[in-house]
Amino acid sequence: MEQRSRAVQLTPDKFHDECGVVGVFGDLEAANLAYLGLHALQHRGQEGAGIAASDGTTIQTFRGRGLVGEVFGGPELSQLRGGLAIGHVRYSTTGESSVRNVQPFVVRYRDGQVGIAHNGNLVNSALLREELEHKGSIFGTTSDTEVILHLIASSRQPTFINRLVDALSRVSGAYSLVLMTEDTLVGVRDPHGFRPLVLGRKGGAWVLASETCALDLIGGTLEREVEPGEMVIIDREGLQVLRPFPRQPRRACVFEHIYFARPDSRVFGTMVYDRRLELGRLLAREHPVPADVVVPVPDSGVPGALGYAEEAGVPFQFGLLRSHYVGRTFIEPSQQIRDFGVKLKLSPVRGVLEGRRVVVVDDSLVRGTTSRKIVRMLRDAGARQVHVRITAPPTRGSCFYGVDTPTTEELIAHRMGIESIRHHIGADTLAYLSLDGLRKAQGEERGQFCEACFSLDYPVDPYPTAEDPQLPLFGGVPADSEDAEPT
Repeated sequence: MEQRSRAVQLTPDKFHDECGVVGVFGDLEAANLAYLGLHALQHRGQEGAGIAASDGTTIQTFRGRGLVGEVFGGPELSQLRGGLAIGHVRYSTTGESSVRNVQPFVVRYRDGQVGIAHNGNLVNSALLREELEHKGSIFGTTSDTEVILHLIASSRQPTFINRLVDALSRVSGAYSLVLMTEDTLVGVRDPHGFRPLVLGRKGGAWVLASETCALDLIGGTLEREVEPGEMVIIDREGLQVLRPFPRQPRRACVFEHIYFARPDSRVFGTMVYDRRLELGRLLAREHPVPADVVVPVPDSGVPGALGYAEEAGVPFQFGLLRSHYVGRTFIEPSQQIRDFGVKLKLSPVRGVLEGRRVVVVDDSLVRGTTSRKIVRMLRDAGARQVHVRITAPPTRGSCFYGVDTPTTEELIAHRMGIESIRHHIGADTLAYLSLDGLRKAQGEERGQFCEACFSLDYPVDPYPTAEDPQLPLFGGVPADSEDAEPT
């Protein structure tokens, strides 16, 4: 288990964001573009940030804990020269929260330097780490990403791309990666496509990013999504595409559309804002209730609340205002202080709430602690009734594919039924969007998402054993005729 600071958690009733990655090839301002891209992806991780850049012969890197603007608050970017760069924002899902685990990782091995930035989580990293250490590998971090670097370095394949395919054929779980050598940028997604990754252009440069909002900020254009199991290789010869892994059922993380991704992003081919509006509409059809006002829990609950209000024909208003200037509060977490956490972040608008029947819409209810405080806050501000509506099904299972979630025992929907949860948080009524409703929102994509946190149907065994078979090297569908062979 990773070590946690003794900080007051101001959003304990949410899944934590995962990580974000960006890669740029072919622009002399590559590090600056990566920096801007990371700003756009800041919502995906706030613990640390880093950028590695190459001038064609040497990779330089700078990493630090904190927000992107804090890490790169001085002359750091001016030292990262060259036309190739990768970047990463981090929320730790595997490994302790320390600067040594901040990515990108850059190492030197027998054929030169390689850098890597990873969004996801490898379920068999502990087994692989034990095997590698038994063979003599020495690890400098507690991150599962370092396992991939050791597998690359220990591979007997003749070239970097072959070694990378060899390494990834041994890992299991979720990964969207950007990697670099001194003169090559690589992007790759796992065969199930759990985590997002897109390919874009910025003038003559190529850009890889976790979300399209990063392309929008730098003035880039979206080319397409990097497909599950696909590897894109970018160098001075242009773009090459490989599909070296066996095809697997597509299982994109449904929580990207529910909560993680920025609403202005296009993720897995769908505008996130539009999907969240539809989730709210479907929730209103499934669980109507007489009400005077619909109020979102800002910011992530806003599109769902708009959809709910539109479908229900009830006015939408901001009955809760969010402070954007609250970070972690590093004080002793006594119960008295904990009770101020939500008040620091959210403030009720009495004129909107007083004497009214309020529907409060949020995207998830994980532990129940924050929801309970919000309901109490609304009542204290004069709400006559409080009806809680969640634009996702009950969260009953932990995620093992790159999202930092509580243990199963901490999930309130694992321990309690809906009526017991309603009583616990103090609401007049409580209703979740059904799993069928969530699938209806997916339309033609139905069946292509990972819903394990709701259904407990895990597409990849989260507890692999040493006896599990590994994917065969080069066992997948051959690359298209115009695609390059591994070089």
